[in-house]
Amino acid sequence: MPQFDYSARNQDGSLVQGQIDAPDKNAVAQALIKRSVIPVSIEPSKGKASKNQNSTDSTGLNIDVKELFAPKVSLDDLVIFSRQMYSLMRAGIPILRAVKGLAETSNSRRMQAALLDVGAQLERGRSFSSALNQHPKIFDQLYVSIVHVGENTGKLDEACMQLSEYLEREQETRKQIKSATRYPTFVLIAIAIALVIMNIFVIPTFAGMFEKFGAELPTMTKFLLAMSDFFINKWHWLLIGLSAAFFSIYKYLDSQQGRYNWDKYKLSLPAVGSIFERSLLARFSRSFSMMLKAGVPLTHALNLTADAVDNSFMSSRIVGMRQNIEKGESLSKVAAGSGLFTPLVMQMIGVGEETGRVDELLRDVAVYYEREVDYDLKGLTAKIEPILIAIVSVMVLVLALGIFTPMWDMMNAAKGG
Repeated sequence: MPQFDYSARNQDGSLVQGQIDAPDKNAVAQALIKRSVIPVSIEPSKGKASKNQNSTDSTGLNIDVKELFAPKVSLDDLVIFSRQMYSLMRAGIPILRAVKGLAETSNSRRMQAALLDVGAQLERGRSFSSALNQHPKIFDQLYVSIVHVGENTGKLDEACMQLSEYLEREQETRKQIKSATRYPTFVLIAIAIALVIMNIFVIPTFAGMFEKFGAELPTMTKFLLAMSDFFINKWHWLLIGLSAAFFSIYKYLDSQQGRYNWDKYKLSLPAVGSIFERSLLARFSRSFSMMLKAGVPLTHALNLTADAVDNSFMSSRIVGMRQNIEKGESLSKVAAGSGLFTPLVMQMIGVGEETGRVDELLRDVAVYYEREVDYDLKGLTAKIEPILIAIVSVMVLVLALGIFTPMWDMMNAAKGG
């Protein structure tokens, strides 16, 4: 389709310029009038870059060195963008004007560049959801689908509100997980530092003393001395081993089967496995409810939800649910066959299917699981503390048996002599 460069005046009289795809000049004028802007000039595009595409360099490649090193768009940025779009849509501001305004005020360089490109695509006649879909690293398929449904139903403001609430809940869950794991992480780091200091500085000092006395050393002491010697003299082998182990684990988890096995295994981990499982089920219920409420078809909603849960094992179960629904089975039956839900949740899904309120009851399911996750996260530190205390106790015991036992033996031998 031909491209046209245009200049136009918006409602406040300011000049706007851009490109648009259209069959002819009349179609361009009609498209601009629908956007509440008055065309001033319309000319066939000569292939020059749009003035909004500031990332195009002298070679014609869309490369921005600053963009390569800019931080990724965070969940906070998406929440703010969704909230602001909701407010602007409710106020009746045109989408193009809203997007350009948010691009100017965005603190994220990547989000700013993406919004400028979205604005340029809107000027060419693309829909909002189609423009967002050109930036999958920022706006995932779930986000784009909800926006698309909002566009088609004339409820884009409600779609933005739904997305902001969903993202805010996801953000809150991540903050709770970080808060719950902060203390155990610090303790484990402290233990690792203590091990390094003990093997490099403490044990060698005692090794020299034991060598002077020439005493017979117990097995635990020999083990500590050998470990210290390995740390000091053969550290390169340790580095190679750790690097090889890290690379092997990374390659395994990067494979489809490895990711599937790990995602399945972590749901059965002690202390945290049930939290992972309920958190994923809460995410499934809330995202599925949101898409059904927005009007996304059931099978397509299940496909998007399978990606949203970010767990390949659970995704495979959800895809299985979709396949069975395509065969004509009911949602409650395929949910029961998946083995993912508790009997209480199954009853709520069944009632929702009978009453035609599946989206509402799924939202209640999400709230139920989220409360369970909140409760478990608050008690997670208390569950992990005994494990950490046991690890520290074992370290102290090994150190005592390996260092102080031979010292006591030497003192006793000196007194007897």
